[in-house]
Amino acid sequence: MNAVVLAILVMVTLSLARVSVVFALIVAALVGGLYAGLPLATILTAFNDGLGGGATVALSYAVLGAFAVALSRSGITQWLSHRAVGKLALDGSGPSRRSVILGLLGCLLLAAISSQNLIPVHIAFIPILVPPLLGLMNRLKLDRRAVACVITFGITAPYMLLPVGFGAIFLNDILLSNVNASGAAYGLQVQASQVPLAMAIPIGGMALGLLTAVFFSYRGQRHYEDLPYVGESPADEHDPAASAGGLALWQKLLLLVSLAGTVLVQLYTDSMVLGGLFGFAVLSFTGVFRWHEQDSVFTEGMRMMALVGFIMIAAAGFASVMQATGAVDSLVGSSTALIGDHKGLAALIMLLVGLFITMGIGSSFSTIPIIASLYVPLALNFGFSPLATIALVGTAAALGDAGSPASDSTLGPTAGLNADGQHDHIWDSVVPTFLHYNVPLLVFGWIAAMTL
Repeated sequence: MNAVVLAILVMVTLSLARVSVVFALIVAALVGGLYAGLPLATILTAFNDGLGGGATVALSYAVLGAFAVALSRSGITQWLSHRAVGKLALDGSGPSRRSVILGLLGCLLLAAISSQNLIPVHIAFIPILVPPLLGLMNRLKLDRRAVACVITFGITAPYMLLPVGFGAIFLNDILLSNVNASGAAYGLQVQASQVPLAMAIPIGGMALGLLTAVFFSYRGQRHYEDLPYVGESPADEHDPAASAGGLALWQKLLLLVSLAGTVLVQLYTDSMVLGGLFGFAVLSFTGVFRWHEQDSVFTEGMRMMALVGFIMIAAAGFASVMQATGAVDSLVGSSTALIGDHKGLAALIMLLVGLFITMGIGSSFSTIPIIASLYVPLALNFGFSPLATIALVGTAAALGDAGSPASDSTLGPTAGLNADGQHDHIWDSVVPTFLHYNVPLLVFGWIAAMTL
C-alpha cells in the first residue's frame, strides 16, 4: 500500500462518514506520513510549512464573504429574487416550471464560465449571487445537486479548454510550459494551438456528465425549507422589497460602484482580498447598515466562508506532507512495474494514479508541475503522441478540481448553496460532481490518449 493511496482512502472514508473535511485531512496527513516512515516531528513540520500556501486563498474568500453579506444587507439581491418569483408565477407546475429551471441553470452556467474566461474572478461571484436565489430554487423545488454540478462545470471545464482568462494561465503558462520542460530531453516540443485540441475529448466527457446530471440524475423535485440564510436580516426576510425600495438614488449608485469596483480592483491588483475590501468599504458609506455594525457584518461574512478557508489551509498542509513522503514518485514507479508493455493499461493506470494524487491536493494548477515531471517521460516511453501526452497530463490534473473534497471548485458551490444550512458538502457537492465529472474524465481521458 502506497502512503499517498492510503492517505487519500482515509480522507475519503472519513469525509463520506460525515467527519469534518478539515479533521479528515489532518488525520489522513498523519496516517500517510507515519506509514511512509516519517517521524512525527517531520510530519508536523511539513504540515505547518504547507499551511501558508492556503492562507492567502482562505483570507480572500473570507473577505469576499464579508462583502457578500454587506451587499445582502441592502436588500437588492433579495428584492431581485422575490421579483423573479412574482413575475414568473411559480405556483404552477409542468413545462413552465421546467423552462424556468433550465433558464436559471443556464444563467448560473454563463456566470460561472464568465468567472473563468471573461471576467476572471473565479468563485468570487458565488457567495454574492447564489444565496439570494435559494428562495427561488425552493419555490421551484430544484435539486441543489444539479446546481452544484452546473456551477462546478462552469468553473472547471472552460479554463481547461478555452485559452482565455484563467484558461490562458492553465493551458499556456502551466500545462504547456511544464509539458515542454519535462519533454525537452526527449525532443518533445508542443505548440500552444495543440493544447485545446488535446483537451477537447476529456472536456466532452464532462459536458456529457453535465447533461446527465441536469436531465436525468437530478431532474426530480426536492423539497427544502424556506430558512433565512447567512447575511439575510430579519427585515429582509419579511419585506425584501422595502429594504431595496427604500434606498436613495445615490445609495443605489454606490451599490453599482461597489460591484464594479470589486471586480476592477481584483483584476488590476490580482488580489481578491483588495477587491473585497474595496467593495466592503464603499458599501460602508451607503447607510445600508449602521456604522457600528461593521464589525459584526464583516465577522458574519467571514463565518459564512470559514469552512472553505479552513479546508483550503488544511489541504495545503496535507499536500506538503504527501510531497515530503516521496510516495508520489514511488507510486508512479510501482505502477509502471505493473504495466508491462500494455499501452492501454498504461494510460488507465496513469489516470488512476493521477486521480489519487490530485484528490488530496485539490488543485489542477498546483498538481501539473508534479504530474508533468513524472508522466511526460513515462508517456513518451510508451509511445504516446504529443497530443495524447497532453491529454494524459491535463486530464490527470483536472481530476483534482472536479469531485475533490478539498477543491475550491466544490467548496465554492457549497458555500453558496449551504448558506441556509440545507446543502451537505460531501453528499450534495462532492459525490455528485465526482460521479458526473471524474468518472467521464477517466473514460474520455483514456479515449483521448488512445486515439490522438
